[in-house]
Amino acid sequence: MHSVLVIGSGFLGSHIIRQLCKREQTRIAAFDLFENEKLLQEVNHQFTMYTGDLTKNEDLDRVFSAFHPQTVIHTASPVHNLARDIYFQINVSGTENIIRACKKHSVDALVYTSSAGVVFNGADLINVNEECPYPKVHMDGYNESKALAETIVLENNSSSLRTCALRVAGLFGPGDRQVVPGMLSVLRNGQTKFQLGENLNLFDFTYIENAAHAHLLAMDNLLSNDPTAAGQVFFITNGQVIYFWDFARAIWAHAGHVPPFIIKFPRTLGMAMATAAEWICYFLRKEPGFTRFRVQFSCANRYFDITKAHQILNYRPIYDLEEGIKRTLQWMDSEKNL
Repeated sequence: MHSVLVIGSGFLGSHIIRQLCKREQTRIAAFDLFENEKLLQEVNHQFTMYTGDLTKNEDLDRVFSAFHPQTVIHTASPVHNLARDIYFQINVSGTENIIRACKKHSVDALVYTSSAGVVFNGADLINVNEECPYPKVHMDGYNESKALAETIVLENNSSSLRTCALRVAGLFGPGDRQVVPGMLSVLRNGQTKFQLGENLNLFDFTYIENAAHAHLLAMDNLLSNDPTAAGQVFFITNGQVIYFWDFARAIWAHAGHVPPFIIKFPRTLGMAMATAAEWICYFLRKEPGFTRFRVQFSCANRYFDITKAHQILNYRPIYDLEEGIKRTLQWMDSEKNL
């Protein structure tokens, strides 16, 4: 009987748990700040829910002692646009605590959810692979902290604790609280006619069930007699690129809206406006919503080579981009009917 502890039962974590529940001979537990009662009911209580704070060693020790996991899948991370110290407290210190608990309680394997953004410095990323270096200066606290946490996880790979990291890119799908809701917020605010850049930049979005599937493949590899993923990092995407604004407009079209016309803002103007917004928020002691990072993010080519994941993890996306968008839109419709 294989025991798996999923840290974080949110967007990605919940999909990993759903897929684990379809496996036989698997004990499953989740650890989060709050109990995910909705997910427990959905899967007929096929996993054990523990609550606590990953920045507190005593909370982790309590759970690890009670459940005795063989594998830990660490997906927990704060959402974007928070203060830098929050990211370092949770993504870095929290990850260090999890590694300590894994070693103390003889865990065999640790799969860490990283981000494709750890190599982004504002310039185009065109089909880059895992050899792409970290930027000298990260663009935001989220990706800086994820890069450091990823490094710590890989440095702690050993024969007794096998570790790897998955750099997921542009997650979307049922349960999404950032990408699709952000696009719907633009629609509600009547801003769909505005476009940053020329929409010639190709982008990697990843359907959530494909990302969850990749985590299970990584876990299986680490537990195998030939753990070729140990100490490795992998980009995980849908393997299909799309123009950045075309993705948003597919969401808006399903909601019954097609922009009557498009007003294009050059990237340079967007950067100037974002710089001004950041300075204003700095003096007001507020976190800016419109930032230079967001401008560069939405105007840059950002897509990744997933050959390494193909070869080592045998990763193949289960759902293509079209099917992923279709399933996401069906979920949006069901949410409206609740």
